[in-house]
Amino acid sequence: MARYKNYNYKQMIMIPVCFEEQFLPGTLEYAIHTLIEHEVDMSVFDAKYNNDETGCRAFNPKILLKAVLLGYARRLLSSREIEKACKNVISFMAITCGQAPDHSTIAAFVSSMENEIKLIFRDILLYCDKKGLLGGTCFSIDGCKLPANASKEMSGTFEQLEKKKGRLEKQLEKLFEEHQHNDLTAFEEHQHNDLPTFEEQQHNDLPAKARKLEKKVNTMNNFLKYNEPKSGQKHKENKSNVTDNDSQLMLTSHGVIQGYNAQAFVDSKHQIIVFSDAGSSGQDDEHGSIMIEGAKENLKAIGKDEDCLKNVDVLCDSNYYSPTNFQKLIDLEINGYIPDKDFRKRDPRYTHSDPKFSLTDFDYQPERDVYICPAGAELTRQRDTKRKGKKYYRHYAADEKACLHCQNRHRCLAKKTSKRRWLSVYYDKKLARYARDMIERIDSDEGRKKYDQRFGMVEPVFANIRYQKRMDRFGLRGKKKVDIQWRLYCLVHNIEKCIPFCGNVAFSPAI
Repeated sequence: MARYKNYNYKQMIMIPVCFEEQFLPGTLEYAIHTLIEHEVDMSVFDAKYNNDETGCRAFNPKILLKAVLLGYARRLLSSREIEKACKNVISFMAITCGQAPDHSTIAAFVSSMENEIKLIFRDILLYCDKKGLLGGTCFSIDGCKLPANASKEMSGTFEQLEKKKGRLEKQLEKLFEEHQHNDLTAFEEHQHNDLPTFEEQQHNDLPAKARKLEKKVNTMNNFLKYNEPKSGQKHKENKSNVTDNDSQLMLTSHGVIQGYNAQAFVDSKHQIIVFSDAGSSGQDDEHGSIMIEGAKENLKAIGKDEDCLKNVDVLCDSNYYSPTNFQKLIDLEINGYIPDKDFRKRDPRYTHSDPKFSLTDFDYQPERDVYICPAGAELTRQRDTKRKGKKYYRHYAADEKACLHCQNRHRCLAKKTSKRRWLSVYYDKKLARYARDMIERIDSDEGRKKYDQRFGMVEPVFANIRYQKRMDRFGLRGKKKVDIQWRLYCLVHNIEKCIPFCGNVAFSPAI
């Protein structure tokens, strides 16, 4: 009969540990330690500390940043979880050199590094560029909607929030009455080992429920008192959130969430994130120009030319199809690939019928301000529409009689029940021409081949951050703080790309 040595993973032992020997080349811990020690200028934090003459010594920002990055990479998104790991997990004990910062120190450090995180991000980006990880010729932009540290139940217009507050006040009043009634009722005595009855459990829970409900009412009162309603399109009010008013209700494939639209500007060569921003709008088209400008600033900061984005390819999905983004592409002379929402209907690879007509199939005659359809019918200008007080679209329509018996109805009309063809073009004629050129570029064989690269370029970045690393929610509140956390998430991704290039480095002794 076989005999084996007994083992017990809960057994405690005392062993001498050299922290430096815990960093094995080729691991994420080694890369984080190497880059923070040797490639990142951490002196940017020195101005925050004024304790050279008085006060105790502060935790070195290097130690705190290493702990946070490793914690996020190991799916520990709260400061309390990171604190616990620093006290109990050997890899965290090694990377913090035996120091164990408490959760309040970690949380305050992360929340206050709004300016420093930009410089740290650029230092890592510079290292990536030195190691040849940046291609600089093709980029992609995309967004990922992540839940905020806020409840969507606390969202609504100010009128809706007032009604919710009234309902909560009634519930609170009812709880107080029930609690007073229970206090006046004498409970029968039970033996020491007897379990409390359900009524006694409810009685004991009443004070906690009342305190929780009272806190909600007070929070809502303060919010309504010190905040203003959010203005939306067409003079409508957007919904506010009592817990985190910078977050928004956003529609995802898994339902509606209260969150942020986290954006990333990704280089195609090794999927390095060049710029990131935690967008507070659920519409991607409002972020394109912001991402392009931010990426340009980061590239210039690491030594690239002023025209570093000139003639490069930028790939986006159809959610970024907007005049604001087109104007940014025109200004910086970028080769944009942003398809319209119907581009799949014109792609023979995805449709089993005749492809739909696009804007390029209609001939514009500027002297008469009309469009001529492929069948020869005229589309005359019917009206203009505005957005945010400015003219946005020009709308053209054909005569119903011309479309009634047209043989191309199935290729032209949006629906079978449509009576005539409508054509909407941007009011600015320069942008309208650019949109027409964009359609031609996307519908070409070269354009389709180029655009198909987007899936393998940017989607794996979000898969790594959200599903592999489980950095799939935000723990901080407010746009500025969420921006910090999102950049830290992206920093973990970029550092992971640097692992093969972080060789054996002679570490300097701790000071």
